[in-house]
Amino acid sequence: MTFLSPERLWLLGLLPLLAAAYTLLQLRRRRYAVRFTNLALLSQVAPKRPGWRRHVAATLFLIMITLMMIGFARPASSVKVPRDRATIMVAVDVSLSMMARDVTPSRLDAAKTAAKNFIDELPGRFNVGVVAFAGNANLVAAPSADRDAAVASLDQLALAKRTAIGEAVFTSLQAVRSFDAEARQDPPPAHIVLLSDGDNTTGRSVQEAVDAARSAQIPVSTIAFGTPYGTVDIEGETTSVSVNKETLKTLAESTQGKAYEAADAGQLRDVYRNIGTSLGFKTEHRDVAARYTGIALLFALAAGGASLAWFSRLP
Repeated sequence: MTFLSPERLWLLGLLPLLAAAYTLLQLRRRRYAVRFTNLALLSQVAPKRPGWRRHVAATLFLIMITLMMIGFARPASSVKVPRDRATIMVAVDVSLSMMARDVTPSRLDAAKTAAKNFIDELPGRFNVGVVAFAGNANLVAAPSADRDAAVASLDQLALAKRTAIGEAVFTSLQAVRSFDAEARQDPPPAHIVLLSDGDNTTGRSVQEAVDAARSAQIPVSTIAFGTPYGTVDIEGETTSVSVNKETLKTLAESTQGKAYEAADAGQLRDVYRNIGTSLGFKTEHRDVAARYTGIALLFALAAGGASLAWFSRLP
């Protein structure tokens, strides 16, 4: 058991004082009784001693106070709560070629818009993570049910040199394997959605990525952004950056995913429509103060009932 407000437990220190005060009171009463030397007279003027019964109500009262103090500290119990582990990883190309404006307003802006729309439309039961890749790949939003965090990470993307499609797939696979404590032995059902203009210029090859995704049984669907006529200005020089749809198509079809183009990105609902689900568990602390308060009330009723039955008064 844990306590949500442990600083309130200092009140329990008052319990020994209450117990000591009660003990002193009983000793004081006993001393008064001993002062009477005429025991026959004492038995006539004093009622018959109740014996052990006189301590019952006080004991019940102290137990009630103890339970109320524990409840005041807001005790919480740890419980395992089931959660859906199905995960979608969105990998976005941020290479310099994504500056090309052959897709309005630019390849990167179009990709970010498509990714945001896709995330917004995901059913609530899915977790979503975001990977950004250029010369290397980085997890910019760990998979979770927090849609706002995933969308906010897309707004922070910055362009960089080269394109590492293979690394993007490997980083996405690693994020899935790290989803929770059970993911390495029991990975959640997952799907990778990769948005790019298609050229793999550094890092592990697309074939290596295909082999890894197939081994993990995680499909990779791709969205191609760009036309054969795209150009970018890099350091004052205009460079042709034609989209490589074949690379993306090969990656998708080889992993049981689907290949899309920017124009039909709205069809991405197919990505999550057939994805499976599995339940994992997370530990939550639930306030159980009401439980202690309820038990304390029972002890209060017992103390009051005993006092009324035996002494015709409340404690």
